[in-house]
Amino acid sequence: MSGYFHSVSLDSDKCKGCINCIKHCPTEAIRVRNGKAHIITERCIDCGECIRVCPNRAKLATYDSYPDSFKDFKYKVALPAPSLYGQFKNLDDVDILLNGFIKLGFDAVFEVAKAAEIASDCTRRMIADNVLKKPIISTACPTVVRLIRVRFPELLDNILPISAPVDIAAALARKEAIEKTGLDSKDIGIIFISPCVAKNSAVKAPLGIDHSEVDRVIAIKDIYPHLAEAMREVIDEDSISCAGRIGVGWASSGGEAAGSLVENYLAADGIENVIKVIEDLEDEKFTDLDFIELNACAGGCVGGILTVENPYVAKARLKKLRKYLPVSVNHVGEKVPEEVLFTSKIEHSPIFSLSNNRAEAMRRMRVMDEIARCLPGLDCGSCGAPSCRALAEDVVRGNASEGDCIFRLKEHIKNLVEEFSRIDSYVPPPFRNDSKTDGKK
Repeated sequence: MSGYFHSVSLDSDKCKGCINCIKHCPTEAIRVRNGKAHIITERCIDCGECIRVCPNRAKLATYDSYPDSFKDFKYKVALPAPSLYGQFKNLDDVDILLNGFIKLGFDAVFEVAKAAEIASDCTRRMIADNVLKKPIISTACPTVVRLIRVRFPELLDNILPISAPVDIAAALARKEAIEKTGLDSKDIGIIFISPCVAKNSAVKAPLGIDHSEVDRVIAIKDIYPHLAEAMREVIDEDSISCAGRIGVGWASSGGEAAGSLVENYLAADGIENVIKVIEDLEDEKFTDLDFIELNACAGGCVGGILTVENPYVAKARLKKLRKYLPVSVNHVGEKVPEEVLFTSKIEHSPIFSLSNNRAEAMRRMRVMDEIARCLPGLDCGSCGAPSCRALAEDVVRGNASEGDCIFRLKEHIKNLVEEFSRIDSYVPPPFRNDSKTDGKK
């Protein structure tokens, strides 16, 4: 499934037409036209940056509501993301949190951290087998995968062909639930507790796999107050936790790379830093790296737009919590299981192409370059586009005009004023008092 589905939307009534969002979008997917922002669907990678920076809360995150997500299923399995553990103060026992889900009405809990350890073990084996193009780029962050797909297609062969932990966890959780209950698959609800909107998009429109076994995606911030209350009622908790330091470590930047147990790795977080790393990688500035972990959110998944705690506070809490856990609890056999691998190749999505015809695309590129050279190059955003080059592209595509540039408009008005000044001082020849013609017959 490769169609477009987005978990970021716009409330036009709240939008004031400011340009905060267009200046922070990493794929230039937003324009301001007629006083309102507009999202270019094909370019959006659901990073959520526009949600972070919008002062009017006009950008909205889309996900399933709690507790309405329960209604359609007889048996419900919660899939808590590792980042959830860092949201609670003084949490020294993961089982208290996991039992809180049972108090909320879930029938079972399957930790995504467990699946993360399986993914780490598979990654280690594939690196050791030397079957992948290096440096290998992690696929855990769906925003990064979408970014590479639309903007850096040359690096698609470097992507790690292993499903994200949430998808591995969902498949395993469904299998366990069917074996335990004997219920039909459609009666079992696999519900992911997510730190970010990109995970919801990845569930609805996954890349690399045919479909996701996740049925619903609930925001951490929505379930947090209910879960905190339920945790206070937990007295004699059942032993549910089955993940170690490596699995929980995936919640923050560097955790996945450390779990791969390779020495030559790089971990970057924050969308701007991620883009810089990818650009350097594309320019072949990294020659000795085995693995690259990239997270669009600052701090990693703990910095997701749907979390409640400061990402650096959450990261510190996770560090303390991990001290009391075993290194790793979950492993695979000698061979990487087929069910964790991608079932299809991630293809380039040429959304930046000016035309399907190469000759026409080159012609439009030349026109765009000429227009861009005539623009001031200030990238002020007053035209509603994030940069002068973006405006030039919009002009070529027929979505804007050069007159949208306020500086070009100022120059045009100046020329008009000068022209009107010449007209205002104009005297027809019969009425002129021209000294050169005085006294001549």
